[in-house]
Amino acid sequence: MNQNRKAILFTLLLNIALPYVIYRLLAPHTSSAVALSAAAIVPLGESVYTLMRTRKADVFSGFIFLGLVLGVIAALLGGDERFILLRESYVTGIMGILFLLSLLFPRPLIYYFAERFAGRDPQMDDKWNRLPAYRRTFRLMTIVWGCALLLEAAIKVALMNILSISAFLVVSPIASYAIIGLTIFWNIRYVRQIRN
Repeated sequence: MNQNRKAILFTLLLNIALPYVIYRLLAPHTSSAVALSAAAIVPLGESVYTLMRTRKADVFSGFIFLGLVLGVIAALLGGDERFILLRESYVTGIMGILFLLSLLFPRPLIYYFAERFAGRDPQMDDKWNRLPAYRRTFRLMTIVWGCALLLEAAIKVALMNILSISAFLVVSPIASYAIIGLTIFWNIRYVRQIRN
């Protein structure tokens, strides 16, 4: 396995899989807010470690940490069954908005995600500075991901308003996986297309 694949696997394990496992292990024994707070320690710890080691903020870990913090806030707000079931959608919607807002900054969020998974390739900075098409590629991917996250949140809210809670529990994950899966498929195809 090459170094980039190892780095990607390690990142996904540390920032997504491990917080998920921590949450799942703690959720039956404590409140959602406590379980989410414990899960948030992993990406926060990695962000602090990366900042101390490289003197550069790790945007990817920070983004994952922010998502977990928003989840804690949503859990603390409580509410009725429908609100509780939709709190992930609120977080997803906020993340979609953040993707789109990042277009206002010199580099959008997807650039930092790609930088993280490419192993901080110094050529990325050079290409970003020299090639307008390279910048357009990252901006387009950011728009697509932002819109996909907002669409997923909107569809879940709509489903909650037209389905019973038991039906929502069945249909909602299918809708989420379909939207995210199609976005990943589009992203892979798009990157392959521009490389050829």
